Amino acid sequence: MALDNTVCLRVWGDYACFTRPEMKVERVSYDVMTPSAARGVLEAILWKPQIVWRVTQIDVLKPIRWTSVRRNEVASVISMNNVKTAMNRGKGELGLYADDSKERVQRAALLLREVDYLIHARFKLTEQASPDDTLAKYAAMFRRRAEKGQCFNQPYLGCREFSSAFAWVDPAGSWPEPIAENRDLGWMLYDLEYRGSESTPYFFRAQLDNGRVRVPAWDSEEIAR
Repeated sequence: MALDNTVCLRVWGDYACFTRPEMKVERVSYDVMTPSAARGVLEAILWKPQIVWRVTQIDVLKPIRWTSVRRNEVASVISMNNVKTAMNRGKGELGLYADDSKERVQRAALLLREVDYLIHARFKLTEQASPDDTLAKYAAMFRRRAEKGQCFNQPYLGCREFSSAFAWVDPAGSWPEPIAENRDLGWMLYDLEYRGSESTPYFFRAQLDNGRVRVPAWDSEEIAR
């Protein structure tokens, strides 16, 4: 029997890029969706300060396939000093024009294509939850929104330009079968912890076991802190 705080969500799309942070400028995707990307999809459908999401498993439903593209990007970002000056003066030049030949650069990207995943996750109540808040309440809220295709913002697969379709899957029902493949995925980004304006990345050693990636608990010793 499924727990009140257990959800399953199927997500898929034409392209995905779960960027490896060690690759610096040019984007190279992990082989499989990361837990942080999966959490982002769940929060796009239902985010409340009363709950926090924890991804427990990611199933890969289609073979891992790659494609390489070249994309136009900008070489710089808007200066924070310029933003502060404009705020103080009430005017200023904050535009960053991608058509400017000095700003536009071409960069290669190694992407995943035709991806399909099943996200297994749980949530728990936070300190901001009131006595009237229950796990069943938010589970029902998430299911209702997922079944209707509702979301606060369009879920995406790693990069915002790679939007994701999604569908509710009953945790107590039958699940789509993952691919029959085993693979050492190496060190994978688990998630970011934010303390003020600073973020700290955490990693874990990911394994694809018969198409499934088991995600350790947040407080597990498997997480490299």
